[in-house]
Amino acid sequence: MDHPVLTAGAVAVVTGGAGGIGLAAATRFAQRGMKVCIADLGDDRLEQAVSAIRAHAGAGAEVVARPTDVSRREDLERLEKEVRDRFGRVDVLMNNAGIQPGSALLDPAPWERILAVNLWGVIHGTQAFAPGMIRQGGAGLIINTGSKQGITTPPGDPAYNVSKAGVKAFTEALAHELRNTPGCSITAHLLIPGFVFTGLTARGRTEKPAGAWTPEQTADFMLERLATGDFYILCPDNDVTRPLDERRILWAAGDIVENRPALSRWHPDYADAFAAFVKAGTGGKG
Repeated sequence: MDHPVLTAGAVAVVTGGAGGIGLAAATRFAQRGMKVCIADLGDDRLEQAVSAIRAHAGAGAEVVARPTDVSRREDLERLEKEVRDRFGRVDVLMNNAGIQPGSALLDPAPWERILAVNLWGVIHGTQAFAPGMIRQGGAGLIINTGSKQGITTPPGDPAYNVSKAGVKAFTEALAHELRNTPGCSITAHLLIPGFVFTGLTARGRTEKPAGAWTPEQTADFMLERLATGDFYILCPDNDVTRPLDERRILWAAGDIVENRPALSRWHPDYADAFAAFVKAGTGGKG
């Protein structure tokens, strides 16, 4: 059973909707008879995405596309006005746009753009859309796409980790704010994908690795968990199980509680302890 908001006639806005998880989610929304606006960069990509959605949801699917740079507050404010003028309301906002060009700790070049898109894009989108969603009344969903890298913060791409850690903290604060707003029935949710084969993760590969999920699998899992009311939508994939994710997350939190070195999971002195910790919680699997 679907979440009650995800019904025919409801309106969904998906940033980063021209590809990957955003396109898969937009397609699933349209297949339920929802009116959908996808926001992204690149006129050709947007046009192709609209065609792809209609190919799966039917030629009569009500889908529009708007070029949008989520790092620009004015773009999100314009998008909100255009969607509300077109459809009269917004029931679902999915702040999904993100980039991962790679980063190094002491190289400032990519940091500003990564934070501007991945973190400020979520903040801009929420601040542009949430007030109107609250005023219109009724139930609604705000779904922000985070990352496991924003929770366990593995070495190798610090700017991305920082941006997604910020999305986690922002979305937690948003959920608290919404549930304590009188008369508000909007709920916030943090989508935490596993390894998903998209343009963001392909890195030159043309075939999906065996360990990866498809964007469609991720969107379907998201819909299942929204129906049960999950805030943290922690997605597995073909390599990593839920129990393994849980042990990794618990170990990361344990660094603080146990006063271990930062990122001790990757510290050679803690390799055996981490392996034993994982085995104890997964039965040696994963």
